[in-house]
Amino acid sequence: MPTFKKFFELPFFTKKKYIISIWLLIAVGSSIKQYLTRNPDNYNNYSIYKNVFFHTINKISLYATYPNEYFDHNHYGPIFSIVIAPFAILPDWLGMTLWSLFNAIVLIYAISKLPLKQDQIILILWIGAHEFLTTILSYQFNPIMTAIIILSYVLIKDKKDFWAAMLIMLGTFVKLYGIVGLAFFFFSKDKIKFIGSLFFWGIVFFILPMLISSPEYIMHTYVEWYERLVVKNSENASLISMQDISFMGMFRRILHNPELSNLPFLLFGLVLFALPYLKIICYKKEKFQLLLLCSVLIFTVIFSSGSESPTYIIAFLGVAIWFVIQERPRSTRVLILFIFALILTSFSPSDVIPKFLRENYIIPYALKALPCVLIWFSVIYELIVYKQVEEENKIVHE
Repeated sequence: MPTFKKFFELPFFTKKKYIISIWLLIAVGSSIKQYLTRNPDNYNNYSIYKNVFFHTINKISLYATYPNEYFDHNHYGPIFSIVIAPFAILPDWLGMTLWSLFNAIVLIYAISKLPLKQDQIILILWIGAHEFLTTILSYQFNPIMTAIIILSYVLIKDKKDFWAAMLIMLGTFVKLYGIVGLAFFFFSKDKIKFIGSLFFWGIVFFILPMLISSPEYIMHTYVEWYERLVVKNSENASLISMQDISFMGMFRRILHNPELSNLPFLLFGLVLFALPYLKIICYKKEKFQLLLLCSVLIFTVIFSSGSESPTYIIAFLGVAIWFVIQERPRSTRVLILFIFALILTSFSPSDVIPKFLRENYIIPYALKALPCVLIWFSVIYELIVYKQVEEENKIVHE
């Protein structure tokens, strides 16, 4: 055991520059690998993303099918046309690579801004590296969305409500998930300014895409977006969908009942999610805030019927933060839950898990969600029983 521990104390594991280099290499390497296959299926998401920009400037539907350009539908809001524009105008090989690098850099930056010690930041990056690979192989927006949620908390904590509001509204106008940043509203020291900033940025992001199209087109596009999301929600509940890797998705698949409603699960989840907010006296405690951040990151994914395997970068970084802020020595419960999540959530899409188990149990029953569900319950319990003591205002470090 001492030898094993000493191995992980080598500079390669303890210096931030090494793990950051690995993240950047993952971003570049996976992007180049997917592009060189010359198989459009491997970069279909990027094809969807870049065409959000081109369809917007050409004023054609963002949510129709375009089989000559990509399969599936776009599910992002009109503001995404502005976000993706700097990449869309570049040659694909360069745009793809820079898009992946941008995702990596933004998320690394967000994690680095957490109120944690350097060794804890490094450990979070190591824990999240494989899940980042899973999502970036699909050119997903999820790393940026994870960063938006984390930075929403960080900026509110740092009394930068105006910029926190900007990120929350950007995330909401792109993919709706960003709205969960409002969970940190009660940490704001200037709630009136925060609310005003939300309205300001809401107007900005509503109007901004009109600058490259037209007001009439964008107004109609928001209607189409809503209609597309309604259809997508019903499609996700299919027992053979690669989405709905969620709390309710597990029950739908285990019970073989695609008609099982989301509503009772969402009501149950929202009640539990809201209970810690009754502990107003704990709002200023850093560990309480970080536990709530973990809750938000995990909740966002496990209670969404749109969650798929690459979405779990959001939830799994919640798991990573939860793990590093636990007091040492870590309890058996914490270690078991973490190892369970590492194996079943993070490594289940890889060859670490036998193909037989992956194809016959993990995917059909959406079991990738299970460890995150259990850890979320643990986080809620820790928040509910959290005690107001001065010692807990500091985080126990690695």
